[in-house]
Amino acid sequence: MSTSTGFVVAIPARYASTRLPGKPLQLLGGEPLVLHVARRALAAGAGEVWVATDDTRVRDALAGTAVQVAMTSPDHPSGTDRLAECAALAGWDDTRVVVNLQGDEPFAPVSGIQAVAELASQQGVDLATLCVPVEDVETLLDPNAVKVVRGAQGDALYFSRAPVPWPRDAFARSRDVMPEGDWWRHIGIYGYRVGFLKQFAAMPPGRLEQIEMLEQLRVLEAGHRVAVGIAAESFPPGVDTPEDLARAEARLAAGG
Repeated sequence: MSTSTGFVVAIPARYASTRLPGKPLQLLGGEPLVLHVARRALAAGAGEVWVATDDTRVRDALAGTAVQVAMTSPDHPSGTDRLAECAALAGWDDTRVVVNLQGDEPFAPVSGIQAVAELASQQGVDLATLCVPVEDVETLLDPNAVKVVRGAQGDALYFSRAPVPWPRDAFARSRDVMPEGDWWRHIGIYGYRVGFLKQFAAMPPGRLEQIEMLEQLRVLEAGHRVAVGIAAESFPPGVDTPEDLARAEARLAAGG
């Protein structure tokens, strides 16, 4: 059973990856990628850091470290489902705050992990996440860069791969120039209490989620509150491909 206080970080680490096979164990600076991610979580002050995986090779690579490992089913359709099983295996109570940190984020800022944990601990917040400003029109138009529309109090109104809100007049003139105003790119780090994590994983996929292929829309469509903080530091790109790994290696060699 879990006994430590404070927030925990859980890192989903499925072994199979189409674009980068065996991604959690790919070496970065001579060490497994997933270990770099876990160290960011430890540096952020997490009371516990868990890796939820489906492969014993990942477990074995983390032996002797401060990281705990949950062996989860290989059949989970998403990282959320994997973390729900991890929570059950770890014995966390429903009030514990969990940060879901993606296993391909070796340079995730400590400040971002802490900010999500703090936001998730606030009264009335079901799901916490982060965003950063969109600074160029290419990102605004890129469907791989997920945008979020925030309300006056900082809660999410919608997430989309489209450039929302649509700058009607500016784009009528040109789509080659960044319009004036504020647009926000979503950062895929999440925080919630264990009780809501279980609830989230039990929800059927939402209609909007299936259209945009964005799991967080399931929460909004069901009427839950999603708080979106503005990250104090940008999150460097994750590692999804061999080319990404080479860039991460160069970044690490340059001092991170």
